[in-house]
Order: sequence, then structure tokens, then C-alpha cells
Amino acid sequence: MNVYDFDKTIYAGDSATHFWRFCVRRHPAALRSLPGAGRTLLLSLGKPGIHGALKQSIYAFLSVLPDPEAEVRAFWDGHLRRVYPWYLERKKPDDLVISASPYFLVSEACRRLGIACMATDMDRHSGQIHGENCRREEKVRRYREVYGDTPVEEFYSDSFSDRPMMELAESAFLMKNGAVARVVKAPKEVSP
Repeated sequence: MNVYDFDKTIYAGDSATHFWRFCVRRHPAALRSLPGAGRTLLLSLGKPGIHGALKQSIYAFLSVLPDPEAEVRAFWDGHLRRVYPWYLERKKPDDLVISASPYFLVSEACRRLGIACMATDMDRHSGQIHGENCRREEKVRRYREVYGDTPVEEFYSDSFSDRPMMELAESAFLMKNGAVARVVKAPKEVSP
């Protein structure tokens, strides 16, 4: 099984940021979430857990959307083209995306690509995160919870924050602008 981070790995850019901009253009009231996000950032600087709190604060904009599910579908109608060609050329049906982005957002792209997805469990109407933000060690925990000891043949990410998944994989690759920037972990050669 090959496992991929999503944003800046198989998708050109940050889908969460692109989705926020998409929604703000269609629903300007979504801008109301910015002051709260800024306040959360200032109060949380240097404290553990900032990512989850900040993410929830930013995603408070979901509460002004009349139909978040329809917004997600409309977003991917125009943004699925941002999936890098290198990924589309090598995609396999048993691929898995594991992302810190919200599940309600990334899962629709993965459904359209025909692959499995794990991501941050966030309420699509309020932005509240249920459980842990799916990043770093949490990615490994969730992978193990579902797939047990199933080997990860290859893992691709744009960030060393995914080192726990890189260590789990037989080989790991750091991506930049849709290309392998560095082989982090090469597969071990099998002795004859």
C-alpha cells in the first residue's frame, strides 16, 4: 500500500486555504471568522495544541454557509484539476491519503479519485474538531487503528512534520512542486 499526504503533495497548494477563499468569494460573511482566528493565534503562540485550536477558529466560517456539503462539491468541481499529474499517472486503487486537513473536504476529492482517505474529523457545520488533529504521530495511530501491521510500501509528503509516517514506511519521499525533492528513506535491498 502507498500512502500520501494530500496538500502540497498530491494536490498543488493547500486545499483548506483554497476552500476558504472559494467560500469567501461566494459567501462574504465567512470573513467574520478572521478576527477570532487572529485572536486564537496570538493567545496560543508557543503553546502546545495550537494547530487544532487555530484550525477550529478558522473553520468557524462554516457556520455561515447555507449548505457546506454543496460548497465542498462545487469546490472540487473546479479544483480537482489541481491534483498533480505525477500522482494521477501512478495512482492505484489501494492508495491511502492521510491528511491533517478536514475529512469532510479531502474525502470528497479522494472519493472522486477512487482512493481511501483519513483526515481530521471536523464538524462540517461548526468547524469543531472531534478527537485529535490528524497530524504527526496521530497519522500513525490512525493508520495502525485501521490497517494494523499492513506495510506502507511508499509514503509521500511535502513536510518533515510527517516523519512518523516516513519512519513507518519502507521508503519515503519529500515532495516539492509536484516532484520528488528528496528520497528520505530508500527501500532496503533484499538479500539473495
